[in-house]
Amino acid sequence: MPLIETEEAARRLARAIASDLSLYNEDKIVQGVKEDILFDLLVEEIEEGRALYKSRVAPQLHSKNYYDRALIDILVKSKGHVPSPLW
Repeated sequence: MPLIETEEAARRLARAIASDLSLYNEDKIVQGVKEDILFDLLVEEIEEGRALYKSRVAPQLHSKNYYDRALIDILVKSKGHVPSPLW
């Protein structure tokens, strides 16, 4: 499989991976937001997703942080309704 070389495709992949994390880890995400330990609870899942992202995307796009941005948009921003010490 060829590496993803466009920014748009890299963003889509990052969002798809983050969406899968959200879908399969809803309870952990809610707990993590409530207790401000989200990234500690999901460290293994996040790093597994990061490894997948990096294996599919051309190295020159890694520094764009699309994966990290997708994590914030999908795992954090979407849980703005959950009570948290963060907000």
